[in-house]
Amino acid sequence: MRITKTQEMIYELKVSDVMTRDVISVHSKDRMLQLRNMLRGNRFSGVPVLDDSELVGLISVEDFIQWLATRQDSGLIEDHMTKSVDTVYDDAPLVVVIRKFEKTGLGRFPVVDRQQGRLVGILTKGDVIKGLLKKLEIDFQEEEDYRPPARYVFEDIKADHARLLFCYDVKGQDFEQAGESSSRLKKTLSRLGIQPAMVRRVAIASYEAELNLVVFTEGGRIRAEIQPAKIFIAVQDSGPGIADIQKARMPGYSTAPEWVRELGFGAGMGLVNIKNIADEFDIRSELGKGTHLSITFFTNEERREAG
Repeated sequence: MRITKTQEMIYELKVSDVMTRDVISVHSKDRMLQLRNMLRGNRFSGVPVLDDSELVGLISVEDFIQWLATRQDSGLIEDHMTKSVDTVYDDAPLVVVIRKFEKTGLGRFPVVDRQQGRLVGILTKGDVIKGLLKKLEIDFQEEEDYRPPARYVFEDIKADHARLLFCYDVKGQDFEQAGESSSRLKKTLSRLGIQPAMVRRVAIASYEAELNLVVFTEGGRIRAEIQPAKIFIAVQDSGPGIADIQKARMPGYSTAPEWVRELGFGAGMGLVNIKNIADEFDIRSELGKGTHLSITFFTNEERREAG
């Protein structure tokens, strides 16, 4: 399965990397008519409502148009805003928020600080696109400046059998650091001279596995074994285990608790995505003892096609 550079970046970026930080807001006691010039002049589709720096709602173009058609009251924003606001955290991986866009059908999310819950930005689909384009430009420049290894690492190793082993410990429930281990693995693979297309596939599988460790367990370990003909990833945890592995392999199935889903995690696509991009994939799990993933990528093109 071919993985694009854009798909890879979605896993690397955080919401804070692409969100709009300079947020224009209104007060709940402001009048709806004040929105006209604000929405038109800035081309906003909606703005957050803040009372004493506390996010209390969201008012959209649709809300304004609906009020404008009737004008049956005094037109205070608090009477027409959406009070139940779906927010995202600034340190959340961009991939989980994109899934949240798809799941909810919403066009924007207020972004809040995880520690204090204060509004720090706004995220729209346009922000995601602009952020990806900016990241593409930065990465392109870095690739132009960086000189990759002239040879694949194993070409210079003289041995009957050779392998490199890298281990990464992942802390459960640490959403701020989610993806950090996979990012380090990706950089390591690149510096070993492994082809960029292969690095992208391995990195995305590792990102998905790492998110599962963060969301569902108290932590675990990602072990990457690099051999001349293949890259093997083993992911082990001592978490609660999976009751029904067959269901877990199905798109959309998730056992994530509600509070995790509210963070944008637990969309039920992690194992499906890993299986789709790996050459070989196996999962073993035992309730109360944990789960073990085995993920294999063949660096030999003929072996991969045969598989």
